[in-house]
Amino acid sequence: MPQRVTRKTGTMLDAAGWPLRGEEGAAVVALGGGHGLSATLRALRHVTHRLTAVVTVADDGGSSGRLRREFDCLPPGDLRMALASLCDDSEWGLTWRDVLQHRFAGHGELDNHALGNLLILALWQLLDDEIKGLDWVGRLLAIHGRVVPMSASPLVIEADVVDGGRRRRVSGQVAVATSTGRLENVSVVPTDADAHPEAVRAIERADWVVMGPGSWYTSVLPHLILPAMRQALERTRARKAVVLNLTVQRGETDGMSAADHLRVLAEYAPGLRLDTVVADPMAVGDVDDLQRVASDLGASLLLRQVRTGESICHHDPLRLAAAFRDAFDGVVSDLDT
Repeated sequence: MPQRVTRKTGTMLDAAGWPLRGEEGAAVVALGGGHGLSATLRALRHVTHRLTAVVTVADDGGSSGRLRREFDCLPPGDLRMALASLCDDSEWGLTWRDVLQHRFAGHGELDNHALGNLLILALWQLLDDEIKGLDWVGRLLAIHGRVVPMSASPLVIEADVVDGGRRRRVSGQVAVATSTGRLENVSVVPTDADAHPEAVRAIERADWVVMGPGSWYTSVLPHLILPAMRQALERTRARKAVVLNLTVQRGETDGMSAADHLRVLAEYAPGLRLDTVVADPMAVGDVDDLQRVASDLGASLLLRQVRTGESICHHDPLRLAAAFRDAFDGVVSDLDT
């Protein structure tokens, strides 16, 4: 196919005028949502261009929640963040990334809406196709990879919150994430929602599937609760990696150890087998316990410093990318952390 270089971005264009996506590296699918998925994607961009983000669609807060309620659409916010995380590093890509992430500040209807959310919604309404709309935004940003929703149906997360002797059922991502107490019996509504065919297809064709980091019960776990997604993850021949969080999330995972995060995955997906668990040693209180649980799931434990500097709150894209390279290459011995 004829190719040319655009003067605006310096990237290769195909005959139709769209930026060419790279084909280097393993085929990787990253599951999650929000800031956790964004951290994974920023790292994986340094490892492969054959990258698909499968995004949780249960957000009911902020701009996404308002658009979801008004237009009965998928919440676009986490999809927007994933697209922004995969943008090209050219002036064109970085500028459009900032435009996509821009939030209006005012006193009217547009206050706190992200422009990217409105752009995505406009394309959905024009094209009547979520995937085509997201692909068009990806082309505009010249992203490395693809972004798809985990389901074509907007989902609602529900959970029992146990606090002392009290048990109550809460509904909605924001309510679940901010509840005080232990979360049990987490589910998604509608219970018969299908996984998006493009998400299932990507998982089936992947060399690696990556889960985490992120909000464990509201961004990571929904991929294992939705039956069709769980079955695809259990059925695929792809190797699977889990990236653990650097700290507990107030309200959602208070009091949970690193090993407890894996136990939650095993509880909701007993048939799930893993290959690698990536953890920062400063975020692990009991390495032996984590090692045992990882081994029970079939995984090797990869201890690497993946945090940013002295902070333990954020993943460093380059350090996490190096950890992914080690995982994909089978280098699991302990290095200097």
